[in-house]
Amino acid sequence: MNIPFLANWRKKRGSARGVAVFTDSESDQAGVAELLSECELLRSQAQLAGLELDDSPASLEELDQLLPRWRDDEESLPWLGNDAGLYLGSVIVRTVPGALWELWPNGQPVVRLVSGREIDVVASGQAWASSGAPELSQLYAEVAES
Repeated sequence: MNIPFLANWRKKRGSARGVAVFTDSESDQAGVAELLSECELLRSQAQLAGLELDDSPASLEELDQLLPRWRDDEESLPWLGNDAGLYLGSVIVRTVPGALWELWPNGQPVVRLVSGREIDVVASGQAWASSGAPELSQLYAEVAES
């Protein structure tokens, strides 16, 4: 939907960014991981392009190859960026030994590596959705090596 005054308002203030998750218990790691891996918008966009996301590093490479048709839709762009970041995080948590979801006090999900390094995957997904760089597979390779 294209509403001119809304588009101007967003340019001045910026679109919604990020996602916040709050839990009652720090021990619910599996539930948090399941919730964050849903990524419905990204999965539906990928499926429309004939790509089935299987939570593997190879699927990140396939996502990087998609034509970025979503960049024309200012309303879905931030949500797709959130999903791309959460999907990247889900792949990292499932395939990099010792990686897990961590929630900052403000509810922002990040991926914590064994080394203690925290990766703001949502910000990375936002950058990928809006500009294509850095590529999701490149980010994954960097994290998997560390």
